[in-house]
Amino acid sequence: METSTSLELTEIIPLALVIALSPLSIIPAVLILQSPRPRPSGLAFLAGWVCGLTALTAVFIGASNLVAQRSGHPPLWSYWTRVAVGAALIVWGVYRWLTRHGSAHEIPGTKHLTEAGPAKALTIGAALTALNPKVLFICLAAGLAIGASGIGSEKYWVAVVFVAVSASTVALPILAYAVSGEQLEPALARVGAWMEKHSAALMAAILVIIGLMVLYKGVHGL
Repeated sequence: METSTSLELTEIIPLALVIALSPLSIIPAVLILQSPRPRPSGLAFLAGWVCGLTALTAVFIGASNLVAQRSGHPPLWSYWTRVAVGAALIVWGVYRWLTRHGSAHEIPGTKHLTEAGPAKALTIGAALTALNPKVLFICLAAGLAIGASGIGSEKYWVAVVFVAVSASTVALPILAYAVSGEQLEPALARVGAWMEKHSAALMAAILVIIGLMVLYKGVHGL
């Protein structure tokens, strides 16, 4: 059981790092701290982000569990889906590399963060997980991997690790600001500027590497 769990973590943690290291995860967390009420709005955004990740992952784990229970073994489509997700990540990574010198990639809602109160920040945090195709793809791959693993109740601890690692780079600046306050503002501004300028090449490499891993897992299961 311990070995199976460890094997699942070796697949799940790299997937979680794709979400964690994405500029579309980190930049909104920095922007929310520029709102009129940064502490409560930041904590509300973090809560929404974690809830959104948890809900998406749980839905995909549940779907995989349901089919596996009916068929008695992991469904064939779960492996084909991992093949498709892996291929999509590779293509996405190549695209990000080829367009790395272009304009920054944006998603709806980020421009409203600097003026959001706690209630709005909570809603935006949850919504951004569903509106970000990268998060959807990764939660789908993780949910199918965990649901098809056959490691019993241990799979829920694996899911907790996935969500925790995925949300870590959103949690870090928000919790640090909650403790240190305005002292972190210059550093957060530099982090946001660096991510906007240099993250495309980094994300391209990460997407291709993780895509190859997911593709291999899918092909190996067929």
